[in-house]
Amino acid sequence: MEIKRAAVIGAGVMGSGIAAHIANTGVPVLLLDIVKPGAADRSALAKGAVERLLKADPAPFMHPKNARLVTPGNLDDDLGALSECDWIVEAIVEDPKLKADLYTRIDALRKDGSVVSSNTSTIPLAMLTQGQSERFKRDFLVTHFFNPPRYMRLLEIVAGPETRSDALAAVADFCDRRLGKGVVRCKDTPGFIANRIGVTWIQSAVNAAFDLGLTVEEADAVVGRPMGIPKTGVFGLMDLVGIDLMPHIAKSLLATLPEGDLYRRLHREFPVIQRMIADGYTGRKGKGGFYRLNREGGAKVKEAMDLVTGQYRPAERPRPESVAAAGRDLRALAEHPDRTGRYARRVLAETLSYAASLVPEIADSIVAVDEAMRLGYAWKQGPFELIDRLGTAWFAELCRSEGLPVPALVEQAAGRPFYRVEDGKLQYLTTGGVYDDVRRPDGVLLLSDVKRASKPVWKNGSAALWDIGDGVMCLEFTSKMNALDGDTMAAYQKAMTLIGSGKGDWKALVVHNEGDNFSVGANLGLAMFVANIALWPAIEEMVEAGQRTYRALKYAPFPVVAAPSGMALGGGCEILLHADHVQAHAETYTGLVEVGVGVIPGWGGCTEMLARHAANSRGPKGPMPPVAGAFETISLAKVAKSAAEAKDLLYLKATDGITMNRDRLLADAKAKALALADGYTPPEKPAYTLPGPGGKTALDLFVQGFALQGKATPHDVVVCDHLARVLTGGPKTDPMEPVGEDRILKLEREAFMALVRHPATMDRIEHMLTTGKPLRN
Repeated sequence: MEIKRAAVIGAGVMGSGIAAHIANTGVPVLLLDIVKPGAADRSALAKGAVERLLKADPAPFMHPKNARLVTPGNLDDDLGALSECDWIVEAIVEDPKLKADLYTRIDALRKDGSVVSSNTSTIPLAMLTQGQSERFKRDFLVTHFFNPPRYMRLLEIVAGPETRSDALAAVADFCDRRLGKGVVRCKDTPGFIANRIGVTWIQSAVNAAFDLGLTVEEADAVVGRPMGIPKTGVFGLMDLVGIDLMPHIAKSLLATLPEGDLYRRLHREFPVIQRMIADGYTGRKGKGGFYRLNREGGAKVKEAMDLVTGQYRPAERPRPESVAAAGRDLRALAEHPDRTGRYARRVLAETLSYAASLVPEIADSIVAVDEAMRLGYAWKQGPFELIDRLGTAWFAELCRSEGLPVPALVEQAAGRPFYRVEDGKLQYLTTGGVYDDVRRPDGVLLLSDVKRASKPVWKNGSAALWDIGDGVMCLEFTSKMNALDGDTMAAYQKAMTLIGSGKGDWKALVVHNEGDNFSVGANLGLAMFVANIALWPAIEEMVEAGQRTYRALKYAPFPVVAAPSGMALGGGCEILLHADHVQAHAETYTGLVEVGVGVIPGWGGCTEMLARHAANSRGPKGPMPPVAGAFETISLAKVAKSAAEAKDLLYLKATDGITMNRDRLLADAKAKALALADGYTPPEKPAYTLPGPGGKTALDLFVQGFALQGKATPHDVVVCDHLARVLTGGPKTDPMEPVGEDRILKLEREAFMALVRHPATMDRIEHMLTTGKPLRN
């Protein structure tokens, strides 16, 4: 079965988001909702949803053009179009009666072999299919997306006893490869995996905060980053998803959970939260939540809710003693005697013991549970990985001390870890008490698995080289935020030495890592330190080394494939520009952002953007258009918010590949590297026709116009003056004579060195290092 056309019924936040993400794959999708009473346009709800999608930030569409693949309609006039759809997703309100009536209508119209799925998060599949035809039951399953569907990777999938195996396989494969989801098979139980555990964690954390007298900031400081949970913690998370959503989820769970379930015992309602919901304080979508930004008097003051009085007060940045003392030691956090340590101990005990007690009820293995919590709630580690951090024997004692039963799985572990590495393979403890290998789907290659099974070919403080098989080497960045420095350049040079001609044991190089971000660019802290002691020759050598290295990689006798995900900024973007091919994860955010810290791209970024714009067949011809295009992109520090947008900005070539599922990125990059290695020849060196001083004058006028409008600061004008000189070829350039890239690289170096000595640039760098935000000076 191939999914060529889809439909989503329900144009609310989730339904429209699912439709947008299906459109991101290039598949046409029909978006239907009810006819709003009295509406002049009978499809107004669906059309309005598409309009909101195009305005939303973060954007549900990976490219605005994808909106053209969504056809809005209504359930009265357009339901017949379902006969053309291969996959129909129901995303209406959580009402079993309404869903049942809709399914009967769908079943009468859909074609044979089509699949119907529900995005329900709380209603068991058995209840949804009750009373439906046998044909419908064979083609029905649950596909539970997490909000927002484009960005949250978890897709919980539930099949019924009658569900066709090929229908399940087709939808799972589409969600994996095309939608980029981490597909987790769940059993047909209330809340499935992530919400069953996640909602219990939220309830536990809220209860304990009230009982122990913690502020919302203190609670979030403890259950956030120290536990590997996003910095929103628990109260910030409720603000994000909507405080008013919690009672609805609780009602559904309480209606279906078995007697004696821990969530039933933990569930409580708090008058202060009930008042917040009644008064419209539902979080970020409302007037505020546990946190709000007070803009009275033109100021922006972050405030937090006082859980005792229900009033707002200026938010604090607490550093609980338990967190400060424990560092990254989770057990030390839970053992700390102060009230924040007791808070950590109670939340960990209740949440993790609950999770451990649910296997195999909710899933066949602990691996599925950990995967669901990592991908659905953005935890760095799942419940069983967290128990391993604490130690299974220690955790058993924690449960007893907190008056909780020790889960059977924990008893069965008998002090053994839930995960271990044996003969280079990651293994997990099964419900049978023996270890089994963690198996990856076909087409998945993870660098973390390679690292468990082998030692690096070579490494230093900022990078490592790995053998990923079949003669392909992988260069991994290992510095903080994968910032680039001299050690990174040394790793590149070592890779070139080892691979050599590409005709021996090594054939190609892939540049990839599994960090949150591919690379945020050059190490600004190091640059600031060197500049402060006026070691200008060291900075110039750093710029020259970067240019030499990137240029050597571009013209190496073997192919270089970059495989980025997350941010690839500044020098990280320049890596992509110099690679033979980029196999980018769909969620790659790339750009040349150097002007934000008062310099220009110095490792060949200007040169390569000129080449991209000159080769752009869609653009106008002549010496000035490529210069103007590169100048606009670099001077405005444009950042692509997806790999698809990166092609528009020419950071990626039209021939570069996009991988939707990050787990498949390295395998796709390796396959492309091997394909390129067969008969590979390096690119020829280009020559440019540049406009010279006349072109610079035109760019100067452009910048002056921006300055007069207040859109360019005084130092922006200085930076743009240097950028214009580089891109137009310098004062001695004759538009009739070709310019080689060596001259442009020399101009890049000169401009970079002039700017890095400028006091305003130093102010920008220092401000960025201190605040993480650009300085507009």
